[in-house]
Amino acid sequence: MDLFKDRLAWDSDAGTITDGPARYVLIRADALMGLFHGLAPADRPAAFAAFQYAVARFGGRSARRYHQSRHAGDPDVLALVAAGAPQLGWGSWSVDRSGEAIAITVENSPFAAGFGDAGHGVCAPVAGMLQAAASIAFGRGMVAHERCCAAAGAKACRFELVPVPAT
Repeated sequence: MDLFKDRLAWDSDAGTITDGPARYVLIRADALMGLFHGLAPADRPAAFAAFQYAVARFGGRSARRYHQSRHAGDPDVLALVAAGAPQLGWGSWSVDRSGEAIAITVENSPFAAGFGDAGHGVCAPVAGMLQAAASIAFGRGMVAHERCCAAAGAKACRFELVPVPAT
């Protein structure tokens, strides 16, 4: 499996970091999560939900590209995203699949570390990327729920992936 970091093209003259058509940017985790600190506490849930949505939508474009470029026998896109997360500084991810249940543990989440003590989950971008990758991998809508977070005192962040409820 190719390392994600080896696919990145760094163009110092143009000031860009890209992986194919996707442009990336390096930013301090505390600066990014400081955006949420600047909001009134009542406004944060909507902002975190928007962050999760944006990562699911736009990060999902990359996940779809990775899925389409896989070769026979390659891991599914959820496994590829989990393996690539540490190379982006998104912590160390482990995926536990037990039948229909899918649990993901994230150690050293930059989002939890960047936010600090929140008393609740703050890892919306992880949830968004998990949602996108799992939906592609399983060919059906999936939702990621953050069940515990290091920003709320847990040792690590833990997510659960479940199918989108039928309507």
